[in-house]
Amino acid sequence: MSTAADNDVSVCANCGKQGAYNTCNKCKKVKYCNAICKKVHKKKHKKDCEEHQRRVAELHDKGLFKEPPLLHEDCPICFLRMPTLETGHIYYTCCGKVICDGCCQAPLYDNQGNEVDNKKCPYCRAPWSYTEEKEVQRLKKRVDLDDPIAIYNIGIHYRDGEYGFKQDYIKALELFHRAGEIGYAKAYINIGYAYEHSKGVEVDPKKANHYYELAAIGGDAQARNNLGIMEEIAGNVDRAVKHYMIAVRGGYTSSLSNIRDLYSDGHATKDDYTKALRLHQEYLSEVKSDQRDKAAAVDERNRYY
Repeated sequence: MSTAADNDVSVCANCGKQGAYNTCNKCKKVKYCNAICKKVHKKKHKKDCEEHQRRVAELHDKGLFKEPPLLHEDCPICFLRMPTLETGHIYYTCCGKVICDGCCQAPLYDNQGNEVDNKKCPYCRAPWSYTEEKEVQRLKKRVDLDDPIAIYNIGIHYRDGEYGFKQDYIKALELFHRAGEIGYAKAYINIGYAYEHSKGVEVDPKKANHYYELAAIGGDAQARNNLGIMEEIAGNVDRAVKHYMIAVRGGYTSSLSNIRDLYSDGHATKDDYTKALRLHQEYLSEVKSDQRDKAAAVDERNRYY
């Protein structure tokens, strides 16, 4: 049972003295004068500590495994769900819209129904920027408008040292944080990768997992698949399957293959694999269109993701 001392963060939970700053390492809920008080109170605090940790873990999992939002809104032209694969959509720096590949490559018509030059943005009709310099100028203008995808893209350019940007991992991470904080969850997967592979920061598996979780909660199917792989490696197959299922529903085909492999090895059930196949079919039905099927065969495009 909690005591008044437990509820006052400045009071030692053992002796009741003010100015306690030695926090319980596990629950982070109570404080002590020193290590001696912490040790004396350990047996009495153990049950509350474990219960608090259990509640925290339950709340964490509730948020982690709930159905995530879509990473991108529906295509603003055809209004169909946006394909998950990066090759299935294009970000336009003129208007900041993400448009599916089918609409990007569909013919354009004027008000009289006559086909016109399609070398324009299919949404705002701005001419394409044919040079790298003009495209970067447009991208920077979008950054000034706090466009999270533009900010993310500039971060990618700094990370890779491309399009005239000097490679700078620290600057890239700053931009990824900014993009994530204003709504583009995909940016967090790059921060997680940086902590996993020491790109501008020291290796920190806990932080890597934290940012992968933020990306997955925000709707990034690749990050969700990464979490599934990490749980599978740790031997937590049930949790891995949960992650893979959400990723499959999000259109990430590799997660379907992972569930199939678990089923083949006897670690997942037939019902698991059947459910995964159904979720994958639901996703395909939602993104399917004749225009997108035609566009899938075309690979000559300069893309900004």
